[in-house]
Amino acid sequence: MPALSTGSGSDTGLYELLAALPGQLQPHVDSQEDLTFLWDMFGEKSLHSLVKALLSVHDTVAQKNYDPVLPPMPDDIDDEEDSVKIIRLVKNREPLGATIKKDEQTGAIVVARIMRGGAADRSGLIHVGDELREVNGIPVEDKRPEEIIQILAQSQGAITFKIIPSIKEETPSKEGKMFIKALFDYNPNEDKAIPCKEAGLSFKKGDILQIMSQDDATWWQAKHAGDANPRAGLIPSKHFQERRLALRRPEILVQPFKVSSRKSSGFRRSFRLSRKDKKTNKSMYECKKSDQYDTADVPTYEEVTPYRRQTNEKYRLVVLVGPVGVGLNELKRKLLISDTQHYGVTVPHTTRAKRSQESDGVEYIFISKHLFETDVQNNKFIEYGEYKNNYYGTSIDSVRSVLAKNKVCLLDVQPHTVKHLRTLEFKPYVIFIKPPSIERLRETRKNAKIISSRDDQGAAKPFTEEDFQDMIKSAQIMENQYGHLFDKIIVNDDLTVAFNELKTTFDKLETEAHWVPVSWLHS
Repeated sequence: MPALSTGSGSDTGLYELLAALPGQLQPHVDSQEDLTFLWDMFGEKSLHSLVKALLSVHDTVAQKNYDPVLPPMPDDIDDEEDSVKIIRLVKNREPLGATIKKDEQTGAIVVARIMRGGAADRSGLIHVGDELREVNGIPVEDKRPEEIIQILAQSQGAITFKIIPSIKEETPSKEGKMFIKALFDYNPNEDKAIPCKEAGLSFKKGDILQIMSQDDATWWQAKHAGDANPRAGLIPSKHFQERRLALRRPEILVQPFKVSSRKSSGFRRSFRLSRKDKKTNKSMYECKKSDQYDTADVPTYEEVTPYRRQTNEKYRLVVLVGPVGVGLNELKRKLLISDTQHYGVTVPHTTRAKRSQESDGVEYIFISKHLFETDVQNNKFIEYGEYKNNYYGTSIDSVRSVLAKNKVCLLDVQPHTVKHLRTLEFKPYVIFIKPPSIERLRETRKNAKIISSRDDQGAAKPFTEEDFQDMIKSAQIMENQYGHLFDKIIVNDDLTVAFNELKTTFDKLETEAHWVPVSWLHS
């Protein structure tokens, strides 16, 4: 930037320039009065002094050198190392964002990866494959990577690296556009396999992560979706996590749930079996697959994309899951009562005889045993079971019937059924109704009753301590085994509070964008 001289020799030129300005502005001035004002103003000596001071400050700033001060070149550089680079990076509180490893063949310390958005990545000076010779003048050839990381961790301010650049050409990676939902909790500080704990990214089950790089087949780079911090962190890749989780997984996880069917004020809930029933209920897939089918699925990540329901689309299926006695039925009943035109429930099928006060298609859809068994073979039931020599079940068509009426279908099923409902057609939103602590259960349910028989003749009985223990245990099993399929968890401590939270969740579900599996929109 050129400097403007403000020495005494140029004062005359400055005054002449200011005096000439009113004449140059005259064609643009409307009245003689305004022109006189301009002549007086530009002739003021105070204005001349002000402009002179301004130019003086300009000259002082313009003459300063703002180029960065580079570190002096070390005197001990080997003449043969004509490709050596001396790099200085300023390290603040954030990590440098690079990991190192020892080359198994040469023993050299090389840069293993550059974390997207980190200090090293932003500098553009360090690249994967670069050989590290010195850190702050300390030779690193004979040091282990852990020792070098310790040196870097203890360094603050400017850090000087002596590097032999890699001869490999890096392929530029594109900005990550892939989003995944984490199906497990992860803490890098507890992961013995991670190459650098400081570079790890911790997350919780249900978090949405943006994948920034999949260059490494074992360790992906990711950041939390919407995080303003551009720096990525390491997470185990899907393949790596699946492999090690499968090795850790116990042989048997599937445990039968003690579930019941209850009835309230003529309201019929989806099919459940009694805790005292000898035969367990089945999903539409269980006749062909063993109980170990679910344990083969190892939850790691699921690719997701934002989805907002359009006004002309059917509502998403809402699946409610929870242990016996948690109040799931009462919450569903309150929802129905709140807006009978907006919410609907399925009508179950049965093979028992219709009673005088019942109407076909209202309490139940009554069909023959032969037809029921045929529908079972054709996988037409979401879940079904047998009680007192009669079949009971919830069909897929009964769900479609509610959705076809432009209503939100409230479906209450056992958790192992959920995964089979996760399709493009239904786009289910799964809500887990969770019990509070056992102390709160004893306090809030002491006057409540439970119907633990499948048929209508079952008597309501007060909760027992065994009921509370069963509820807590079943909830833990459900959450541990199927929690990765839950979109929302609501603790039913107080029925009114839980209902209001449920209602708010429904309102957001219909008006806001939610993350859903990519497969639902690209099937």
